[in-house]
Amino acid sequence: MILGIGSDLANIDRIAGTIARFGPRFLTRVFTPQEQAKAESRPYTIPATYAKRWAAKEACSKALGTGLRMGIAWRDMAVTNLPTGQPVMHLTGWAAERLAQMTPPGHRAVVHVTLTDDHPWAQAFVVIEALPLSNPFTPPLPTDVTQSIPPSS
Repeated sequence: MILGIGSDLANIDRIAGTIARFGPRFLTRVFTPQEQAKAESRPYTIPATYAKRWAAKEACSKALGTGLRMGIAWRDMAVTNLPTGQPVMHLTGWAAERLAQMTPPGHRAVVHVTLTDDHPWAQAFVVIEALPLSNPFTPPLPTDVTQSIPPSS
């Protein structure tokens, strides 16, 4: 069953301008060290990488039914990539608590995320799905998807 759906569209130039204006102060407030490392490893697409992750966090907060309020911090939501390149959303802190509250008993939540960009836009969709624990056809999540990103200071 679908628990939540969120989408967001971010302007890459706006994110680039914010990075230019506020630099590390903005980056460390919004993005985890892993997200920053991913973006910085892409020298020609740094602003687009950040914009997609910004959009993913906005979309995730909408799918959680809260928006960026009620205690959810930007860094409570983080996007990493599987070796195949597939983006994966990790929730910690209040976002993880909210996800647990939304998940019906006897189910586990799966957060699906997709990202795309075409200058000047970056877009993200997030779908939160509840899968029954007792369903023998529910495949297990890969280990690296079920692990949370440790909070960083």
